[in-house]
Amino acid sequence: MSQELAAPVPRLTVITLGVSDIRASIAFYDALGFARRLKATGEAVAFYDTGGPVLALFHWDKLAADAKLPDNPRPATFRGMALAWNCATRDEVDAVLAFAVGKGAALLKAGHETDYGGYSGYFADPDSHPWEVVVAPGIEVGEDRRVHLAE
Repeated sequence: MSQELAAPVPRLTVITLGVSDIRASIAFYDALGFARRLKATGEAVAFYDTGGPVLALFHWDKLAADAKLPDNPRPATFRGMALAWNCATRDEVDAVLAFAVGKGAALLKAGHETDYGGYSGYFADPDSHPWEVVVAPGIEVGEDRRVHLAE
């Protein structure tokens, strides 16, 4: 008789971004105010405390090799994913967009009303990873910096 394995607890713990210039990316994410942890890794990999899943920066070619994916050709534009920076108000969305652009991000889309009753805009980091900055109904960010979803 075979014994059924218990299903593992699903969790998202780290989001790793492949980057071209790790020094520039570290400077950018430091400037945004994320707290870098495990600095002993030097420039091999950088880890940031986000209040939820960890954000990791890793050399693009090494990340591709680790995942057994081709390093080239690199997509120059949208990769089918976006990171999100949830906010409490529309004013905060505009402030975060302006702040990120001031730190070297490219503005992809200015803050605007959404069709679901929210407000959002987009910026791209130095490697063109898109970030949505958003306030949305049913999604709140607590004092613990974690996202809380309505039932």
